Amino acid sequence: MQPIILPRQEHHISRNRISINAFHTLCRLQDYGFTAYLIGGCVRDLLLERTPKDFDIATNAAPGQIKRLFRNCRLIGRRFRLAHLHFQKEILEVSTFRADAPAEEANPEARGPDSTPVRHLKNEDGMVLRDNVFGTPEEDALRRDFTINALAFNIADFSVIDYTTGLADLKQRLIRPIGDPFVRFTEDPVRMLRAVRFAASHGFEIEPTAWKALCSLSPTIARAAPARLYEETLKLFLLGSARSAFSLMNAGGLLAALFPGLVRQLRGKDDLLNLLHTNLEGLDRLSRSGWNPSPAFFLAALFGPVLEKEALSRHLDGVPHQQALDTVCAVFLEELCKTVSIPGRIGDQMRRILALQTSLNRIPPRRAASLVGRADFTDAMAYLCLIGKTRRENQTAREWWENFLKTPSVSRPEPPPDRVPAKRRRRKRHRRPPSVAVA
Repeated sequence: MQPIILPRQEHHISRNRISINAFHTLCRLQDYGFTAYLIGGCVRDLLLERTPKDFDIATNAAPGQIKRLFRNCRLIGRRFRLAHLHFQKEILEVSTFRADAPAEEANPEARGPDSTPVRHLKNEDGMVLRDNVFGTPEEDALRRDFTINALAFNIADFSVIDYTTGLADLKQRLIRPIGDPFVRFTEDPVRMLRAVRFAASHGFEIEPTAWKALCSLSPTIARAAPARLYEETLKLFLLGSARSAFSLMNAGGLLAALFPGLVRQLRGKDDLLNLLHTNLEGLDRLSRSGWNPSPAFFLAALFGPVLEKEALSRHLDGVPHQQALDTVCAVFLEELCKTVSIPGRIGDQMRRILALQTSLNRIPPRRAASLVGRADFTDAMAYLCLIGKTRRENQTAREWWENFLKTPSVSRPEPPPDRVPAKRRRRKRHRRPPSVAVA
């Protein structure tokens, strides 16, 4: 298959918009005789005149050769063997061109050009476990997830190379998997979340056949590692398109597969669902304004309405509010971690953000200056403002705290200095009397 090559004069990608570290890395690889391209999302975003979040490089140099060429290289990954180049303020990901290969043809004893094990393994469900089969630039492009992520930028002549329909799909604003979407989503279920993320963040539409496959295979998302699903969830909801991502996940069945407890609580409760929608819209406004919401704050915005309602129900039955909230959060997080592995400290931070709302809503609050000094105060105050704007309540508390924080004398109390231990008295040494020899 002959690729479509877009020469330099037919696109607006400039080297000035490419990371200087990425540019120098590409040049160094080429100077040593290797082929090297910018690949994936950075090329897509450059063509869309968006600022890429990172720059990925693909090359025909094997991982061991990359490591010998760059002193700042660290090899990572088991399923995909990757090279990370560590710079002062940036980490570049450099991968070797790969190819698809049937599992039965994989030879566990085979070795690459630098003695790196060459393996391509799938489990009985068709999910890829290892993928270290090296290939050509075309084979590498055809094994990527979506056509718009398979575009390459050749630094040698500043051309854009398209081995699929990436350029056409970019114009039509389509998310289209490369190959059969049922097979691609089975190989890696996380691709379904990535399809939703790109559709939500870029305002694209998922191609109809791919959407049908996503709706059919959404329950299989639970096969992916819970820790990986947590990272993908953060990417989905913390990039300024949480509201759109939530709606797409709900429509496609991914929300029920990832957060069964949340969907169960929302079923038939339109008021709670609308409240959650407005929370996510507020989260998006914060993200777009330049504030980076913490994972704990995001979890509070997503799960807070449901958890607070359940805690209130228990409190009305006679359980102390703090105890009710602690129990509800513990039960909810225990169930959630079966699919999405939320770190314990993040879950605790979310619980403390919700627990602080009682103190923040008490006017005048007790020991206000002490509350300001708490580690979770900033997120708790942001949550108070968020729900104040979405629910049109707690306005008095929010205004009180805003005025209080503007007072010049208010500042976070400094932690007490380390206690200086009292000087120990030197023990007086008692000398033994000289022994007297007995004649």
